[in-house]
Amino acid sequence: MTEYETFDLGDFTLQHGGTLPGAVLAYKTYGELAPDGSNAIVFPTWFAGTHLANEWLIGAGRALDTDRYFVIVPGLFGNGLSSSPSNTAVPNDRGRFPNVTMHDNVSAQHRLVTERFGIERLVLVTGASMGAGQAYQWAVSHPDMVERVAPMVGSPRTSPHNQVFLEGIRAALTADSAFSDGDYDDQPRAGLRAFSRVYAGWGLSQAFYWERLYEQLGFATLEDFLVGFWEANFSDWDANDLLAMIWTWQHADVGLTPGFDGDTVAALASIKARALVLPSERDLYFPPQDEEWSVQHMADARLRVIPGIWGHLAGGGADPEAAVFIDTALRELLAQR
Repeated sequence: MTEYETFDLGDFTLQHGGTLPGAVLAYKTYGELAPDGSNAIVFPTWFAGTHLANEWLIGAGRALDTDRYFVIVPGLFGNGLSSSPSNTAVPNDRGRFPNVTMHDNVSAQHRLVTERFGIERLVLVTGASMGAGQAYQWAVSHPDMVERVAPMVGSPRTSPHNQVFLEGIRAALTADSAFSDGDYDDQPRAGLRAFSRVYAGWGLSQAFYWERLYEQLGFATLEDFLVGFWEANFSDWDANDLLAMIWTWQHADVGLTPGFDGDTVAALASIKARALVLPSERDLYFPPQDEEWSVQHMADARLRVIPGIWGHLAGGGADPEAAVFIDTALRELLAQR
């Protein structure tokens, strides 16, 4: 995990007040920036993801073609590479890490894009899940800078039903006595296992399990899948990092952008970018119906539903058919003038 760079933000002022001292934004770039800076794409990371999770869409011959585009993948605060509870000094470490919003993440990313690279326009901002929330925030915060936006399996604000899901995984993680209100010496392993198993019921659709598609991934039984896929996915994560990202996710709402006074509809209406919104057909916590609502309030937006039974994970390249669908959709969006 050493193949990335960092951008020093200094003492970073947060949206809800307070400061994150010595803040750092981790990022990785792919491709070459054009001399006039006209080929840049921003592709933020999702919950519990780093730049590595985005690489399935990046490369020569792919939608985010590195022979044509300069792709910047900034890491979400809390992801263990950017400033997070696990790598921040006292007194802002562990459970004392300050609350960071989507707006804060995009503000830091804007500084990276403009100060480090001198970029004035973005060809595209895209992202999946929490990356989609950041894509929406980019389009609201910087409407004259973002030419196209493609949120995948995500939303401009976190719905009440999504809040219930997040409360469930939070409760599972923090119920472990080893959690010690965030001041643990060793990771709360029982809490992380419970967190993973709760997540397993939401990340994929009912049909995925009925069809036993986990067997196609090399898991002989459901228990093998729960241990080898879900528990393995979260076993190396720091619990406080996960909780920091959950807080950001729970409080996501573009309507909270300064100037909109909580009016999500007005914030969506302010977007100037050409938008392609890509929900997944069987997503249990970002259903297509929610994004139909979002598209109705945007001036230049289309909805294309990712087909299949992979649920939320359809947005991350795990399903080959969904991956082709997404790749094709982004190619078409980038070809439009």
